[in-house]
Amino acid sequence: MRARMADIARQAQVSEATVSRVINDRPGVSQETRQAVLTALDVLGYERPERLRKRSAGLVGLVVPELENPIFPAFAQVIESTLAQQGYTPVLCTQSPGGVTEDEYVEMLLDRQVSGIIFVAGLSADTTADHARYQRLLDRPLPIVLMNGYAEGIEAPFVSCDERLAGDLAVTHLVALGHRRIGLISGPNRFIAVQRKLAGYRQAMKRELGTADSALDDYVSLTLFGVEGGEVAADRLLAMGVTGLVCGSDLMALGAIRAARRRGLSVPGDVSVIGFDDSPLIAFTDPPLTTLRQPVTSMAVASVRSLMDEINGHGAPHSEYLFRPELVVRDSTAKAPKRQDRPVDTSAA
Repeated sequence: MRARMADIARQAQVSEATVSRVINDRPGVSQETRQAVLTALDVLGYERPERLRKRSAGLVGLVVPELENPIFPAFAQVIESTLAQQGYTPVLCTQSPGGVTEDEYVEMLLDRQVSGIIFVAGLSADTTADHARYQRLLDRPLPIVLMNGYAEGIEAPFVSCDERLAGDLAVTHLVALGHRRIGLISGPNRFIAVQRKLAGYRQAMKRELGTADSALDDYVSLTLFGVEGGEVAADRLLAMGVTGLVCGSDLMALGAIRAARRRGLSVPGDVSVIGFDDSPLIAFTDPPLTTLRQPVTSMAVASVRSLMDEINGHGAPHSEYLFRPELVVRDSTAKAPKRQDRPVDTSAA
C-alpha cells in the first residue's frame, strides 16, 4: 500500500500523510485537497474505499433522439455531468429509426423507479403527436423537464433555444452582407422548432427586404433533417438563384454546401450558408461554418436545476425558459456576389 500511496501522493501533489488522512476519512484536510486525492485515485485506477463512495440519490432518465447529430451527445454529456454533481445517476436512453421508441423507454424508466425524466427534443416537439403521454407522467406524479420541445397545456418546465430569434439573426446577417435572395432549409413543418425558425425568417425577410409572403413560400424548402435532406433542399433553392441559405441544423448546412459544390458554386464566393447548433467540430469543416450557437451548457444546467426543484418539492415555474442563440461568424458567409440574377435552372426545380 505504501507504493500506492506514493503514486497517489505524486499524482495529487500532496504528502503521503495527507493521502492517508483522506483514505481513512479523517479530518484536517481541505475539501479541495480531498477532491484532488480522490481524483488521483480515479485517474490511477484505484477503487475508492467503500466509505468514500458517494451514494446515489436516485436515478434520472435522459431521453434523447439519435446521436448522429453531434448536438445531442453534447447536451447529454453536460446533463449527465450535472446530474452526477447533484448525486443522481443518469440513465441515458437514445433513440434510432426502427429502434426503441420514446414511450417504450419511458416504461423501462418507470420500472426502474426513476426520480424524474429529462426529454431532449422529444415527442413534445412534434405538434402532431399526442402530448397526453406527458400529462400522464405528471399525474403519477413524476417530475419531468422538456428541452427544445415546447407544447401548450403541459404543466412542466420547458427549456428551449429561441429558434424564432435564430431565424431572424441569420437573415439579418445575410442582408447586411448584401444578399437579397435568401432561402430557408429545415425539417418537417410539424416540429415546433421549425415553425418558430420559419416565423423568424419570414419576419426578418419582410422587415429587411419587404419580401411578399407569396415570394417567401418559394424560398422555403422543408425536408428531412440531416445532410441528405439539406442537400436535396438546397439543390432546389440554388436552381432558383438564391445566394444565401439559412439551415435548420449544421448537418443540413453541410448538405447545402455539398449541393452548391456539385453545381460548381463556391462557398462563400457564390453562396453563403448558415447552420444552426454550433455542433462540436463544426468550426473545422471546409469552410468553417457560420452558425447559430445553442447555449448547450446553460440550457443543460437549467434543465437539471429545474428537475431538481421539482424532485425536491420546490416547484420550478411551469413555463418556458428561452435561451438566446449566438451568431458565430466563420468562413461560410461573405458579401453577396455582385450579380444576384443567375438564370433559373428550371430543370432542377
